[in-house]
Amino acid sequence: MLTSLKDLLAAGADSAVAISAPSRQSLSHAGLRQLIADTLASLNALGIGRNDRVAIVLANGPEMATCYMACASGVTSAPLNPAYRADEFEFYLSDLNAKALIVEAGSTSPAIGVAEKLGVALIDLIVPDGAPAGSFVLKARVASGATAAANGGYAQPDDVSMVLHTSGTTSRPKIVPLSQRNLCASAQNISRTLAFTSADCGLNIMPLFHIHGLIAGVLAPLSAGSQVFCTPGFNALKFFAWMDEAKPSWYTAVPTMHQAIVSRAGKNTDIIKRHPLRFMRSSSSSMPPQVITELEAIFGAPLIEAYGMTEATLQMASNPLPPAARKPGTVGRAAGPEVAIMAADGSLLAAGDTGEIVIRGPNVTAGYESNDKANAEAFQNGWFRTGDQGVMDAEGYVSITGRLKEIINRGGEKISPREVDEILMDHAAVAQVVCFGMPHPKLGEEVAAVVVLREGQAATERELQDFVAKRAADYKVPKKILFMEEIPKGATGKLQRIGLAAKLGLG
Repeated sequence: MLTSLKDLLAAGADSAVAISAPSRQSLSHAGLRQLIADTLASLNALGIGRNDRVAIVLANGPEMATCYMACASGVTSAPLNPAYRADEFEFYLSDLNAKALIVEAGSTSPAIGVAEKLGVALIDLIVPDGAPAGSFVLKARVASGATAAANGGYAQPDDVSMVLHTSGTTSRPKIVPLSQRNLCASAQNISRTLAFTSADCGLNIMPLFHIHGLIAGVLAPLSAGSQVFCTPGFNALKFFAWMDEAKPSWYTAVPTMHQAIVSRAGKNTDIIKRHPLRFMRSSSSSMPPQVITELEAIFGAPLIEAYGMTEATLQMASNPLPPAARKPGTVGRAAGPEVAIMAADGSLLAAGDTGEIVIRGPNVTAGYESNDKANAEAFQNGWFRTGDQGVMDAEGYVSITGRLKEIINRGGEKISPREVDEILMDHAAVAQVVCFGMPHPKLGEEVAAVVVLREGQAATERELQDFVAKRAADYKVPKKILFMEEIPKGATGKLQRIGLAAKLGLG
């Protein structure tokens, strides 16, 4: 098992393509390795070395991908969502104790004013005219007068390679430090699961400030000498044109993106035939089995559903590639770390018993930063508690029955919102759905749902309630169904059940 990014990224043949992008010339693996070495030399010369934190605020695309990898190889990379407002940047830059902030030259991001206010050094990323995709040079905005970093060069296995914050839907976001060792373990786990080779090309549509895009979309394929085609981010209208240009063998996405792709696939059958995919991958939230069936029929390729989280440097479990069995509705088998089901008292449960999903292994964070309370709650008997409720079958396939914090408690009756989602998804008029708990004065919580209807289809609240009532107990029937043009989502495209009732003004 490789434990440093320098070794991990040595796999690609010098002349093979590493990074490509729409309408740009490509960057080779040798070019990528040289770019990383040059970037670390620039940062070291500015007095920034191993374990120093460098925040990155760049638009999605090839430079974001290469800048993140370069920083993660020798300093501590802290990718931030470029859509944040000034107050959010102030929280994250302060909380991270960032030493520098990298922005694109000419950027008008509110992060710049915040960095100046906090005394964080500003570094401009400059893309020379005609440079290959992902190529850049760094230039400090103000001559720092800093002496070269004493701890420069490439990072060691236990140095912190990346810091990300948890989503923090119910509490203040927590800092998750991930070491070189964590990143390398996860990239190799994913590469093994998906059998990446130098012949693969991935079409990356995932945001690159989030663990899914960073590890599964970029690092894992590059660790196998593959190519990554970096788009400016997901755009359903451009997906098939990008597919035609990239000629990918696979792509990874969250379920809401897959659903948008399905809705446009009918008009793009020629492109799909021209560029047959080896597989598609889905992660970050649960994929309705109905959509898996539809996607596989359209693309003639398997959909590999995986299960990940930031604290595990992404992948924990995955359905395997054919000819091994895929079980729609499950997130597959342990795919890297050990996975078990734990009872409330800390004992491990047998196959078929429902409890909390727990993990341990070299890809799992050593713990949240400066947060003893969170660590005491998160780790039990050497296992990391995921906060997800699930069950493992006799063959080791894991089904997630709900997020423990998302389980709706209706007067003591516990309801998994996913179960109601899946029933509603079987209605012919329903394209997308998210069920969640809304406050109720007597019961504590009641079931609510947001539904997006298929184009040209109609349904009423009563009709959908009756549809659920035929297949589930009365207490599981949504008391409120809102029809919307699109599902409210978080920054990374994930459905966010927690806090949705308040966001929609319910209760």
